[in-house]
Amino acid sequence: MASAAEQMAANTSWGALAKATDLRQRIFFTLGLLIVYRLGTWIPVPGIDGIALREFMEGAAAGIGGMLTMFTGGALGRMGIFALGIMPYITASILIQLLTTMVPALEQLKKEGEQGRKKINQYTRYGTVVLATFQAYGLAVSLETGDLVTDPGWYFRASCVITLVGGTMFLMWLGEQITARGIGNGISLIIFVGIVAEIPGALIQFFESGRSGAIGPGVIIGVILMVVAVIMFVVFMERALRKITIQYPRRQVGMRMTEAQNSHLPVKVNPAGVIPAIFASSLLLLPVTISTFSGADTGPIMSTILAYFGPGQPLYLLFFAAMIVFFAYFYTFNVSFKPDEVADNLKNQNGFVPGIRPGKKTAEYLEYVVNRVLVLGAAYLAAVCLMPEVLRNQFAIPFYFGGTSVLIVVSVTMDTIQQVHSHLLAHQYEGLIQKSQLRGRGGKSRAKKKGPARR
Repeated sequence: MASAAEQMAANTSWGALAKATDLRQRIFFTLGLLIVYRLGTWIPVPGIDGIALREFMEGAAAGIGGMLTMFTGGALGRMGIFALGIMPYITASILIQLLTTMVPALEQLKKEGEQGRKKINQYTRYGTVVLATFQAYGLAVSLETGDLVTDPGWYFRASCVITLVGGTMFLMWLGEQITARGIGNGISLIIFVGIVAEIPGALIQFFESGRSGAIGPGVIIGVILMVVAVIMFVVFMERALRKITIQYPRRQVGMRMTEAQNSHLPVKVNPAGVIPAIFASSLLLLPVTISTFSGADTGPIMSTILAYFGPGQPLYLLFFAAMIVFFAYFYTFNVSFKPDEVADNLKNQNGFVPGIRPGKKTAEYLEYVVNRVLVLGAAYLAAVCLMPEVLRNQFAIPFYFGGTSVLIVVSVTMDTIQQVHSHLLAHQYEGLIQKSQLRGRGGKSRAKKKGPARR
């Protein structure tokens, strides 16, 4: 039988959005910042030869340049002020989280609660500045090497570095503001909006290739069916749960004895969400971001890396799958689901798993269950990200129809809708509480009026 909360969630109407003032403000705030982000992708870096850049990107769009453009929302293809995108921040977050598990001082900071978290976020920002500076300088030199600059020299390099680093830090701030004061995860929404904004152009290019005969009608139908199937599979897997039975014993609350209750601890098949795919993609893009604009002057080492780690190559697919599996486990056990903390919370609430002793044994059991569930979850993530990549490389399909982009779009959409639904549910709870308080006050006032007056 469904609980009262589940019944209320099922009956929550989207028409209540008109009454939820705080939620509307959050949505408008998020949309406003995302519009600012999209406008910034069209503001070019000073000193870029627009015609030469356009010709170069038309030739590089089929390779790794297409993926870089996808993750920067088209800003890299236009060399906008957000050309580096949010990837330096994501890379810095990966490095700091890895160091947290290896450096005792950082691990101690993580255990200090809110103050420790603020300190770690500060280190992440410093790391973002360092990584963005190196990438921006390398990109500026690569632009000069590729003859894509009108006036090469140290003045252009300095202005390019300052502009690109500032753009990345501004994007990081936008993401943090959306997460804190808006709706949804800010960093994921920035990547999501960048992908969605470029999909119409990719669709036009895809159907134009079919009309010119470069792609057969069968391939077009097959790609459409593949995208639909991937979306359905992602929705199914993102909603899949492993429920662990939790039992609460009888206890006395005041003068009343409550009965023993059974509940469930939901464990998602994919607790990490879309984060492993984003992390793995950012690591794959890191060594080739600079070399994209180097053209024929790329060194022998970087040429070898590009040859073996290009999209669709066996080493690329193997490394991509390995990173997805690694980050699925790493992010789950370090961020989204910590067995020790969950076991401590259950113990503090007098809850226990039937047949398992509270405390350390419960933590070991939870870790055992999550490990087994993650085998399926990591395999699902790897399959969704890799299989369309293979087909896309074989038939020259745009990057926006690949598994990573579809996974990001679907997952972020589901997560944002779920957060909106949670705000609507909380607003409905507040309305019921206010009504009950008003009724209580009204009853008291009527009782006072009916009582005899004192003399």
